[in-house]
Order: sequence, then C-alpha cells, then structure tokens
Amino acid sequence: MKLKAGILFLLVFSFSAVFSQDHQYSQFFNSPVYLNPALNGQFEGNLRMSLIYRNQYTSLPGNLDYLSASIDYNVPRFGGGFGLLFTRSSEGTAYLKKNSISGVYSYSVGSQDYVLSFGLQAGATNRSIDFSKLLFGDQIDPSIGVIPRQQTSADPFPYNNKFYFDSGVGINLVVKDFMIGASMQHLNRPNESFTGTPYKVPVRTTAHLSYRLDLDWNDNLYEYEKSYVIPSVVVYNQGKAYSYNAGLQYKRRSVNAGLWYRGGADGPNAIVISFIFDLFINREGGEKLRLGVSHDVPAQRLNYGNTSGTTEGSIVYETPGSGEGNVRFNGARRCYDFY
Repeated sequence: MKLKAGILFLLVFSFSAVFSQDHQYSQFFNSPVYLNPALNGQFEGNLRMSLIYRNQYTSLPGNLDYLSASIDYNVPRFGGGFGLLFTRSSEGTAYLKKNSISGVYSYSVGSQDYVLSFGLQAGATNRSIDFSKLLFGDQIDPSIGVIPRQQTSADPFPYNNKFYFDSGVGINLVVKDFMIGASMQHLNRPNESFTGTPYKVPVRTTAHLSYRLDLDWNDNLYEYEKSYVIPSVVVYNQGKAYSYNAGLQYKRRSVNAGLWYRGGADGPNAIVISFIFDLFINREGGEKLRLGVSHDVPAQRLNYGNTSGTTEGSIVYETPGSGEGNVRFNGARRCYDFY
C-alpha cells in the first residue's frame, strides 16, 4: 500500500513539475488578494490580515503544503488600497519550494449602482530544490526497492535556486447582485528552469462569477439578518492545465456553509465542503474576525483511503475603520458581500 501511495505521489509531483501549475485554494473567497489583485483593499475596515493554509493529499509521503498571507490597507478615496501578498509552496520529498512576495495596488470607479475595480501586482519569487533528496532509477532494485546509500550517476542540476521578477493584473465588476472578475499572473513569463534550458512560466488566467440571491427579499430585515444563497464559478487556466470550482454557499448571519465541485480537463477531481464562521463582528466600525475550514474529497482517480483528501484552514481579521466614511460608493454592493 505504501509503495502504491509513493508511486502515486511521484506521478502527482511529476505532473506538477512539468506543467508548473500554480496552486489553487478551495476557499478562494478567504484569500481574495491571491484570487484577484483587484480585490485588494475591498473591505469595510481599515486594515485586513489574511492567512490560508492548504495541506494536499495528507497521507502521501512527502508534503504538498501551500500557504498565502496578505495584508492590505483600505484607502477610501481610491475605493481600493495598497497591500502585500506572500505565498509559499513546498512539494515533495525533494523539497521543491517556491516563495513569493509582491506589492499590490488597486483602484475603483463607480456609483451606487456599480463598482469597477482594477488591480496591479509586482514582486519577486524564489524557487529552489534539494537535488540530494531526488530518487533515480539506478537507486532502485526491482526486488528490494530503494537501495540504501546508493549514489546516482545522474548529473545534478546546473541551478537549484532561482530568483525572478513576477507581475500580474486584475479587474472586478459588481453590478447589484452580480459579480464578475478576472486576473492574469506571470505576465512577464519569467524563466524558472533549473537545467539551464529556458522554461518560461505559463500565464495563469483566472475568471470568477458570483450571484447573490436574497432569500428574505420580502421581509423588513437588516442586511446582516437575512439569508442568502451565493452560487459561484471559478475557472483556472495555465498552460495545458485547466480546472474549475463550481458550487454555492448558504450564508446566514455569522455562518456560511458551502458545497463545491472541482473538475478539470481530465474529469472530476473533488467534492469540497466548506464552512466560514464570523466569530466577531463590529458592524459600526467594520471590525471582523473570520475563521474558515474546508475539506476536499477525491471524486475519481485518487483513492481517499490512500490520500486522506485535502484540508484547508484560514483566518481573516479586519481592524476597525471609521464606519461608513471608510468605504467609497456607500450603498453599492461590493465584492465582500459575496463571501
């Protein structure tokens, strides 16, 4: 069983390395700056701090861990603001790591009927690998498996540590109960090759669409007292890799429950269950503390017993602002109303 799991892991790792696909979060709504830089600074408070962690295929040998942390500042006269985004990934027993930090700027135009936001992102990325942890064919015996202390004759990579500049853009439109947005990352197509032969990172394109359905539209209730169903679709494309998340959230007061279907070019991938809890809300000042958790259950090729699925956790804190004056286009629906 362990041998099969190890082989499965190597296949997953090889696919990721060959196509250089960026990681994706099931709780995309709890990492808005990673999803789309146009969502930077789009909240009611003064300062927002977000952290999300993804542990993929928990039972497989080696780690597939992903983390994103952001801090963004709401500037009311921009209808957006300034921010910083840090992402980290660690994949496999060879410790293929990628660390990235970037600055984000966003600006919005609109009225009480719509809000159109634009975002710019630029920063630096470091990609590294531990060649000594890789396993090659001449280190494996058909009978006993891995040969202890066997040295490989394979040539090491000319480079095992790469730094490069990276950039991205985004746009987002909210019109009443509809939201649609798109972003593009790696616009400058940086070279991340370890071998010396140039390999340019494919542009990652993300598109997302959401609708907010008011279940209590005929009742005389405050917004935060109502119940909503929010269906959403998020589509990712990067090189030859294509995937999507489709599903909905049920939101009532301080609880948000979601059910999602993750698919791609090769067929179904996972069923995702998510929960968000707003542990504290100061509605007058815009202060909020949010906790999110989700779990992916493989729906096809991968066996749940061997992988234990994928788990994500997130936490978001918004410091209090100056009330309604801290948000431009008062009365208009904003992106944060959809999650």
